[in-house]
Amino acid sequence: MICKSIKIFSQNIHKNNLLTNTILEAQRDFDITLIQELLWAFIQSILSSMSNGEEHLVEVPNHPNWTTFSRNTLNDYNSLRVVSCINFRLLQLCFS
Repeated sequence: MICKSIKIFSQNIHKNNLLTNTILEAQRDFDITLIQELLWAFIQSILSSMSNGEEHLVEVPNHPNWTTFSRNTLNDYNSLRVVSCINFRLLQLCFS
């Protein structure tokens, strides 16, 4: 697959999940969406692979039309960062 142009959308959402969902629904014609200050949410407690206790599973919201790439640092999931959302139609490009 050869891409002659890629459309990128970037937005700071100030940790507003409603705005995140609105952007991902409305910007389907974009190929890549960069979202800054996304709210990382607690999903559930899971057994730790490094200790005897439990750890919190913290992730960004998922959307059926996008796949997300992000960097989650241990114990610091509410700091400023950017999440890259790649439209599913570009998955043939093998992002890593």
